[in-house]
Amino acid sequence: MGWGALAFNAPLILAALIALPAIYWLLRVTPPAPRHVRFPAIRLLLGLSAKDETPAHTPLWLLVLRLLIAALVILALAQPVLNPTGESSTGDRPLVLVVDDDWSTAADWPLRQEVIHNRLEAAARADRLVVLARTTPTENGDPPPLAGPMRAAAALPLVEEWTPRPWTTRRADLVEPLASLPLDGSAQVLWLTNGLADAQTDVGFAGALRALGPVSLLSPERIPAMLNLPEHPGGVLSVEVAGVEPLTDATVLARAGDGRLIERLTVTADADDPTRGVAQFSLPPNALNEVTRLELSGPPTAGGVALVDRRWRRHGVGLVAIGDPGLYPLLSPLHYLEQALAPFADPSVAPVNALVADDAVSVILATDAGLPGATAREELSRWIDDGGVFVQFSGPRLAESDDPLVPVRLRTGGRLLSGSLSWTEPMPLAPFPAASPFAGLAAPADLQVRRQVLAEPSPDLPDRTWAQLRDGTPLVTAERRGRGWLVLFHVGARPSWSNLPISGLFVEMLSRIADLATGAAPAEQTGPLPPLATLDAFGRVQDPPTAVRALPADLAEIERPGPHHPPGLYGTEAAARAFNLGNATAAPVRLEPPTGMTAATLAETEETVLLPWLLAAALVLLAADAIAVFWLKGGLPRLRSRGPVATGLIAAAILAGAAAGPETAWAQTDEDPDAFALRMSTQTHLAYIRTGDPEVDQISAAGLDGLSRILRLRTAAVPVGAVGVDPEVDELSFFPLLYWPITATQAPPSPAALERLAGYMQTGGTLLFDTRDGRLGGNAALGGQGQAALRQLTAQMDLPPLIPVPPEHVLTRSFYLLQDFPGRYVDGDVWVEDTDSTVNDGVSSVIIGANDWAAAWAMDPGGRPMLPVVPGGDRQREMAYRFGVNLVMYALTGNYKDDQVHLPAILERLSQ
Repeated sequence: MGWGALAFNAPLILAALIALPAIYWLLRVTPPAPRHVRFPAIRLLLGLSAKDETPAHTPLWLLVLRLLIAALVILALAQPVLNPTGESSTGDRPLVLVVDDDWSTAADWPLRQEVIHNRLEAAARADRLVVLARTTPTENGDPPPLAGPMRAAAALPLVEEWTPRPWTTRRADLVEPLASLPLDGSAQVLWLTNGLADAQTDVGFAGALRALGPVSLLSPERIPAMLNLPEHPGGVLSVEVAGVEPLTDATVLARAGDGRLIERLTVTADADDPTRGVAQFSLPPNALNEVTRLELSGPPTAGGVALVDRRWRRHGVGLVAIGDPGLYPLLSPLHYLEQALAPFADPSVAPVNALVADDAVSVILATDAGLPGATAREELSRWIDDGGVFVQFSGPRLAESDDPLVPVRLRTGGRLLSGSLSWTEPMPLAPFPAASPFAGLAAPADLQVRRQVLAEPSPDLPDRTWAQLRDGTPLVTAERRGRGWLVLFHVGARPSWSNLPISGLFVEMLSRIADLATGAAPAEQTGPLPPLATLDAFGRVQDPPTAVRALPADLAEIERPGPHHPPGLYGTEAAARAFNLGNATAAPVRLEPPTGMTAATLAETEETVLLPWLLAAALVLLAADAIAVFWLKGGLPRLRSRGPVATGLIAAAILAGAAAGPETAWAQTDEDPDAFALRMSTQTHLAYIRTGDPEVDQISAAGLDGLSRILRLRTAAVPVGAVGVDPEVDELSFFPLLYWPITATQAPPSPAALERLAGYMQTGGTLLFDTRDGRLGGNAALGGQGQAALRQLTAQMDLPPLIPVPPEHVLTRSFYLLQDFPGRYVDGDVWVEDTDSTVNDGVSSVIIGANDWAAAWAMDPGGRPMLPVVPGGDRQREMAYRFGVNLVMYALTGNYKDDQVHLPAILERLSQ
């Protein structure tokens, strides 16, 4: 029985509401328990009347409260439902539940689970048969599964295990199974669609659903977009965004392998098609080399993640200088090398000794005009043995000299062949050998070689040949030297000997050679790539499932991502290949509701069972009734002078405080300064400086809140939570410790903030600066990005002299015995004030570190860690908690533990 958006599954129980007048009458005529008053045994007092008389009936406000409790209980037992589903009134017809569970449904999967449960519970109350159908293939590669018909109660445990899958739907595979369902009569069909058109779905699927009975189509309110990272890297990291809705306020996040946010960019939508856009990252080479994944803002999905493999790395490449080209750069071979290297590297031009000494250079290229001398060749040979890649290009000088830095012996005499002396016409390239790093590249049809340096035939010449001409003479040869490579182009770097330097193939060949600097052997570049790691539907990296197969070298062999080839990384650790869902899947297209179907959104049909809420309200009012009775009996003498309204408000405040539980976190607001001072001075709080970055401030609050929880469990300190402060306007003296996370976007403190911070440090407060980059060295200058931002922030602050924490510092034993202070990272030193200049009871006014402690302390409301630690492990997180305990106890107790060092000597002297 229902009225509009409200329905009752047990409406007969509502008849009990008729008993409310009878309950009112009983409560009216039955007074509360009489009060016993002892009178002295003096007869003269018998005629006197007492000031406090026992009421003849229950007060009206208490009557109303008890009638409300009874009404709430009756309504709850009638099982009311808000926004009841249509299936509640379809009789005993079977329910066919068709669910899209592809990558896009991960964006609103909790809502889909709730809708599925509500519909199945409604069907279970009516004892109906149900059929469950998922539209994506299983993890083993089987067609989309179909379960049932079965009782709805038996179907509920099955949907508990459902999770979305990181590939697209295959609705057409369900047409035949749906047509062969053994159903008697018409069924009720509910299709929870993803809102996207299936590339393989035709009218047959919609017709198969309509043939079963009336169809209700539920679609999401918002459909997630998809990232498409180009297969061929360009000069910058650029990613395309494709969706079915306008890309308003869409952003793309570039993250490192440890989850650090490197850059955030707003998507630039196409003027002609606002559902398409581009985000182009202009990052320095070091930052670009750290990027491992791009994420689209919003709910995480596999389509909204693009993994970045080593093909996008900007290699450190050096070119041996040959002098100033002057006004004719096209005559210089360096010009062609710089243009070919620009799409994937930032080449630097310098002498050989400078390039060898540069730790950032891993590949060196030399032209015939820049061959190094004897001394430089010895340094270069050692550099190659240590893992460098040296590439030479032929020319007249190489043909005339006996160079030891070549991979093969060169033919003596007549090494330069051209014109009629070698062939009557220029020679094209032969297909690349399978073992060559150039395998799979296609040579342009117009590529021709006119001159070359010939190699001396030898048994190992074919193994060292990476490219050759059609007549079998080598074009590129290479040899492994130590841990490095020695590569020789048998043609020049200018187009005078061949048109290779001005072809696109030249760029791809140099890119493959530069990849050797990462440690990948040529054989690892060819053949099928084994699975290394895959993505689930929520874009999380996981171990490859057992059904995943190796990725073929030619991606054209894969129709689209599926159970055997889900998105992820394939290959080896040294040479991983990213296989992204957006690159292998067609751009999303909105699904138009087929004719004959009733369409609605998932949120519009959300069913809410009101029984637990009504029972909870009845319990709260019942507790208020108990407090009221206690007050009427005199149990609360201080409240007797108050009226019933004030008593009810006080009781409600008591109940609200009990329901809220212990305080977990504070967020400072624009409240009255006196109220804020009273609140901060009555309890201990851990504070952090608000940076203006929502993500950093959220981690700081969660970290200090988690540390407060640890302190309450393990120590006598009882901090109630975290509070964010602004040193420019807020009073800082309430807090013994201020945690200051450093970000690159923070502005230096204003003069007012500098004055407050100076006063805070002079009066015993401790500032904990956390640069959060884990690279603070004890003996080196501060060189990380966080340290640079720290120097900018503290440029105007009067900081005391700092030293690394000594082994016997109080901070190492204020509660736990520690020698290192890990956080999310472990390799950063901690700096404290020099002990010769400290005041304030021996407490350092400044502590500086780089280990991102708040991220290691951060807990969710359930007490579970929120962020990973690097390199990881429970031991590292536990040591981070212990350092936090030592830090707070140090700020609270000062040099107390330092005094205990002298305790053995004092006891020894007393014994004498």
